[in-house]
Amino acid sequence: MTKQASEITMAGISLNPRSATPLYRQLYEGLRQAILDGRLRSGSRVPASRLFAEQLSVSRNTVSLAFEQLTLEGYLKGEIGSGTYVSNDLPEKLLQASIGARRGPASSRTFRRPSRRAEAFTKVFSLYSKQPENIRPFQIDVPAVDAFPHDLWIKLTNQAWRSLPRQTLEYGDAAGYKPLREAIASYLRLYRAARCEPEQILIAECTQQCVDLIGRVLLDTGDSVWMEDPGCIETQVVFLNAGLKVTPVPIDAEGLRIDVGKKLDPHARLAYITPSCQYPLTTTMSLSRRLQLLEWARLSKAWILEDDYDSEFRFVGHPLSSLQGLDADNRVFYLGTLTRILFPSLHLGYLVVPPDLVDLFTAAKAAIGRSSSIIDQVVLTRFIEEGHFARHIRRVRVLYRDRQEVLLEATTRELSSILEAKPVQCGMHVVARFHNDGDDREIAKKLSRLGVIAQPLSDYCMGKRMSRGLLLGYAAFDEKAIKKGVKQLAQALRT
Repeated sequence: MTKQASEITMAGISLNPRSATPLYRQLYEGLRQAILDGRLRSGSRVPASRLFAEQLSVSRNTVSLAFEQLTLEGYLKGEIGSGTYVSNDLPEKLLQASIGARRGPASSRTFRRPSRRAEAFTKVFSLYSKQPENIRPFQIDVPAVDAFPHDLWIKLTNQAWRSLPRQTLEYGDAAGYKPLREAIASYLRLYRAARCEPEQILIAECTQQCVDLIGRVLLDTGDSVWMEDPGCIETQVVFLNAGLKVTPVPIDAEGLRIDVGKKLDPHARLAYITPSCQYPLTTTMSLSRRLQLLEWARLSKAWILEDDYDSEFRFVGHPLSSLQGLDADNRVFYLGTLTRILFPSLHLGYLVVPPDLVDLFTAAKAAIGRSSSIIDQVVLTRFIEEGHFARHIRRVRVLYRDRQEVLLEATTRELSSILEAKPVQCGMHVVARFHNDGDDREIAKKLSRLGVIAQPLSDYCMGKRMSRGLLLGYAAFDEKAIKKGVKQLAQALRT
């Protein structure tokens, strides 16, 4: 037996002719692993394909295919007139830093210090615990994926691919697919009493992208923004990362305390609000408070960002008219999301821009990144135009109301001595408050270890921590899962 063949034998390579994996692929993977393990040393000569084939009882073509793949990837190198050798510079060595390089003194790593904005981002975002792969009661902001018409969406997707014009696959309009913008404008005029035309709508991947766009176009570093307290953590992160000053303004039963906002920060350039369903408390801003906010914006020459994230899910009466529809001075930007209505991985949101700022925002949108997947936009357009969107909203609105009732009945039965969860008129979660004002963050950590997900209300407070509690999402869970989750919640809280 030759020296080269002996070295290959010692490398421990074996092939299984009964495996579904082709022999050449098995040989490629075996040789690659032997090289990475050091069983085949760098610079060592590999036997000729004929000898190798005889050693392993395979065809010479099988060996040649494996050699070719390894050579293309840089594991082997051929030298004319000499043979084939294991490369001295393996791909993995080029991609990975050495252990010694990673363990340098702290002083040598000072150049890796993040910016102050990144540190603020990390500090705020760390409030979120790592979510599990599979949703579990009582995660919030997750729609009823089980109620989504999956088969219909697949059908519309297939139809869209078959009829999609070739030019649609090009970059397209930075503002988004025009028929989708027309469909959304019609929907907003009809159901949200918004004052908008298709040209005013920008399609984005998510609401955070829209918030970031507003920060880039309207505000300068150091400008201040009013935010509801408690309020949306993700939006606060975007503002902080843009170098803006966030002023937490308390809310009461009628909404944002504009009088307090004027005292805390009289020079704010923008107010971010969730008037139809305050996040996370689910209260509704009164008409008088809405008019006060519009008057503040007009006199201060400030802007308002209205986040209408789930106004469709109102269980009492009709959906409320938007604040944007009341605005006669073009000071309000209207922000909407389709992720919470349909399914999380859709990644589609939109922004309604005042008419005189359309060109400026479209140019900025083109500069920072164009819109989402065109095929998703085409499918969603058909989903809306054919009436499926409105039917889906009507169906899940009833479903969410019923699931909320199940949750409230179960918490009253199992947990009335520990906490109280009151019914809400809109949204996808309830706020459960403790009778003894316990530390909701510590409780949430303990619950997470026991398999129950409940977001602490304190996480959403930017100023003074208000009375504590847990946010319990119900939209994504059926009756059985809710009742089981409440039992787990009760058991965990009692221990």
